[in-house]
Amino acid sequence: MSDDRTGPMQPSAELEQMYYTGPLQDVIDQFEVDPDQGLDSQAIASRLETYGPNRLKEEEKIPLWKKFFDQFKDVMVVILVVAAVISGFVLQDWFEAAIIMAIVLVNAILGVVQEGRAEEAVAALQKMSAPAARVLRGGRQEEIKAEAIVPGDILIVEAGDVVPADARIIEGTNLKAEEAALTGESVPVDKDASFLTDEAAGIGDRENMLFQSTSVTYGRGKAIVVATGEKTEMGKIAGRLSTITQELTPLQQNINALGKVLAVFMLAVVAITFVVGLLQGGDLLEMFMISVSLAVAAIPEGLSAVITIVLALGMNRMAGENAIVKRLLAVETLGSVNVIASDKTG
Repeated sequence: MSDDRTGPMQPSAELEQMYYTGPLQDVIDQFEVDPDQGLDSQAIASRLETYGPNRLKEEEKIPLWKKFFDQFKDVMVVILVVAAVISGFVLQDWFEAAIIMAIVLVNAILGVVQEGRAEEAVAALQKMSAPAARVLRGGRQEEIKAEAIVPGDILIVEAGDVVPADARIIEGTNLKAEEAALTGESVPVDKDASFLTDEAAGIGDRENMLFQSTSVTYGRGKAIVVATGEKTEMGKIAGRLSTITQELTPLQQNINALGKVLAVFMLAVVAITFVVGLLQGGDLLEMFMISVSLAVAAIPEGLSAVITIVLALGMNRMAGENAIVKRLLAVETLGSVNVIASDKTG
């Protein structure tokens, strides 16, 4: 074993995913740690600087006001806002202007609520993390904050503990862990330090591993930390959740396309009516008001409301068939599904 214990060799992405394969001693040698002594203070400080704290990355939160105004980038929404302004300030029809703006505001609020769901999912995963952990450092057992754990730390776990990081089991006595958060399997899984494999295995089949945010339900054991923070299996899930982009449904895409067509149509109507009216000797201001009135009339202000009502009716019909839909827009995409593939815990 090397005398330089300031930090282990940087593992490749492939090795990070394969710590459950091969002999246990290879993992111990790679992280340059004595299982009976744990890391010393110099190694801990170096690795904490290299790997960072053991916590899930917090995405920069978008201010609520920015999320709200981002909802007004849609072509159809812009057209409705313009129609409301024209109705109110030009045509003096404040009632119609108020109705149009009410529809726009409701749609914007629904969009903000939907965008916040991914952030809530990541926050929920962070709450599942263990607040503290028992580790072996400098030959002594210590209780530390979970975020201070580094790769190579020797964990001490027993029934009732929440695992603070991904770790390869060194030894265990009747050790069982509940991994439903990762695998969906509600029955506790038997853990075996002597389990060996050289082949890729799913998370549920890695009997010699403990995973962050899962809980030990029976027995006790000792394990070497192989991944912390974003490198853990739970961290990878959080990373994927934080990068999810809300794709437009076919219905939304069609509405956007319709909005562009309407915008071109309105401009054409305004231009033709205005020019023809002037050529026939009409008053400039009068022809402008007529052109604007025709443009506003061409806008289907109730389209958004009608779509919402139709989707709500579809949601109620699905609820009658014991299918609960959380997102209103999901009703349309679910209507295009023919086959759902799922495993027994899906």
